[in-house]
Amino acid sequence: MGKLLDKVVIITGGAGGIGGGMAKAMVKEGAVVAIVDVNKETGEEMLKELQTHSPKSMFIQANLMDHGNLYKIVNTVVEKYGRLDVLVNNAHASKQVPLENTTQADLDLSVGTGFYPTFYLMQAALPHLKESKGNIINFASGAGLAGHETQGAYAAAKEAIRGLSRVAANEWGRFGINVNIISPIAYSPGVEAWSKAQPEYYEAVKNKIPLGRFGDVEKDIGRVAVFLASEDSQYITGQTIMTDGGSIMLH
Repeated sequence: MGKLLDKVVIITGGAGGIGGGMAKAMVKEGAVVAIVDVNKETGEEMLKELQTHSPKSMFIQANLMDHGNLYKIVNTVVEKYGRLDVLVNNAHASKQVPLENTTQADLDLSVGTGFYPTFYLMQAALPHLKESKGNIINFASGAGLAGHETQGAYAAAKEAIRGLSRVAANEWGRFGINVNIISPIAYSPGVEAWSKAQPEYYEAVKNKIPLGRFGDVEKDIGRVAVFLASEDSQYITGQTIMTDGGSIMLH
C-alpha cells in the first residue's frame, strides 16, 4: 500500500474498462485520481467507487475530440490539487472496417479520440510534469503491432502514439519525465459482450494466449500502471510493456 501516496493522476477513459481498472488500482495505492470520460452516468458511478479509497478524487466529463477541452482538463486538475504527477492517455474509439472500405470519418474517429488527445494532453501536462518529475503512460495495441485485419484506422493511430511516446521519452528525459506505453489484452466489458456473442471465437483467441486467459483490468493491467506511475519504474522510459499474457513477444 502507498506506492502512489498523494500523487495526482489523470486517466482518460477512466469510467470503466481498462481505465476504470487502472483508477481503482491507483487509488488503493494512495493516489488522487481525476477520471475523464464522455459518459456522465458511468463516470459518476466510478467516482463513487474511487472515493471510498480516495475521497479527493474527481470526475471530469469531456469529449476529447473537442481539442479545446484538453488544456482545460489539465488546468482544472492542477487548479484543484496544485500539481500533476501522472498522465494516463487511455481513451480511444474506433470502428473495425477492412482497409478498402475505411473512410475519412473512420480515420478521424480513431485519430481524433486517440492520437490527438494523447498529443495535446502531453503538451498541456508538460510544464506540470517538469515540476513533479512525473510519468506519462500511453497505450498501444496488438492490433498495431501485429497488423490485425479490419483494424487499419485503430492500428495506425496506436502506432503513431508509440512513435510519439518514444520521441517524448528522448526529449523529456532531461526533465526527469518517464514516458512508457502499455499494450494490453484484458477482459473488458467489450470483450465480455464479444465472448457471449461469439463464444467459440472467443475461446479460440483465449487459447492462443500463452498464459491461457484475458487479463484482469485492475489486477493485471492496473498493477502494471501502478508500477509505471511509481518510483519503482524511474529508470524505465520509451518502452512498450506487453501486458498481454505473452500474446506478442517483442524482440
